[in-house]
Amino acid sequence: MAGHNDSQQKKETGAVQPAGRVAQLNESPATSAVQDDVRYTAAAYSIDQERLVGLEFIRATEAAALNAYKWMGKGDKESADFAACDAIRGLFDTVAISGTVTIGEGAKDQAPGIFKGEKLGTWCPGSIRMAIAVDPIDGTTIVSKGLPGAISVIAAATCENPEDDPNKLLADIPSFYMNKISFGPKVKHGPGRIRLDNTVQDNLEIIALKLGKRVQDLTVVVLDRPRHERLIHDIRRAGAAIRLISDGDIAGAIAPSLPGSGVDVYMGTGGSPEAVLAAAGIKCLGGEILAQMWPRDDAERKALKDSGLTDADLNRVYTADDLAKGNRILFAATGISDSTLLKGIRYEDTHVITYSILMRAKNQTVRYIKTVHNLDMKMIRLRSDRQEHAL
Repeated sequence: MAGHNDSQQKKETGAVQPAGRVAQLNESPATSAVQDDVRYTAAAYSIDQERLVGLEFIRATEAAALNAYKWMGKGDKESADFAACDAIRGLFDTVAISGTVTIGEGAKDQAPGIFKGEKLGTWCPGSIRMAIAVDPIDGTTIVSKGLPGAISVIAAATCENPEDDPNKLLADIPSFYMNKISFGPKVKHGPGRIRLDNTVQDNLEIIALKLGKRVQDLTVVVLDRPRHERLIHDIRRAGAAIRLISDGDIAGAIAPSLPGSGVDVYMGTGGSPEAVLAAAGIKCLGGEILAQMWPRDDAERKALKDSGLTDADLNRVYTADDLAKGNRILFAATGISDSTLLKGIRYEDTHVITYSILMRAKNQTVRYIKTVHNLDMKMIRLRSDRQEHAL
């Protein structure tokens, strides 16, 4: 009878199955389904599913940028932000990922936003688990005023092991703002060390030396804010040029790592979520960002300490590797208006053109994507009514 059973098993499966598989056939359907799901997920990771979903992230930032552009120059930043969020949510309702937003947007200024803990994607069995950082519009004020410098940004991080939790890969910084300095690969490597506690003069001299320039030939990006009055004075006193930006410091912080950007370094204080998003992009380019929590006043410092943070925590200097952990980092952005990172949206007759960037840290691959959308056929799916709408 044993020989008959082996023969029958060969006939049905093409080979005698190992004992583990025979035992599995007697397990409950639920147990078997779970094991099949684990094997499917492991297989998905082995084929680099991150690569497969990359274009979907670009489609999401494109949809956000296009939907927000309707509010360009109309003085209503909250409506623009809602439009971008609605388009991102709607697009991800069709994407086979299990995404959790770990760095959201909106808490800082009570704007409409995609918030921490929100789920994006279909969450179908076996879909890749991702931690997501999102800023539907980096520069809502820019959009409302019709100014250059606005982009839509999403970053995602995935674990090497599908059984690990990705939700700690993108740092959740509790302070509203961080003091930052970012620079490219040439400055990151070699002699001399950039430090947040260096004088501006010292840092600029080190950067100039590593880039083979004079200090007076350097260009520094700084947010145009009253709090940066002393920083601006010190940069100009050192002899470097300044490119002031009104908002949108993600693009500004990434720019020094991009060849041909015309920017050598970014300095100043800006949003903490933006620091994490910038770090994700900078890791894909081999550059570096140094960032430290920057309490705005004594009340915020006290609140941070009351939450359990120590002086050592507040004084900690984060690097790109601290803010965006691991090498399975994906960064996608689409320009809304012209910035140091990307061109903005262009309307030409019956078409609209978008300019995007897609980067991965694993191989430091950078793709610039120009997309031509036919206005007679382009549709954007929105979460608010789960319908597709003509552009």
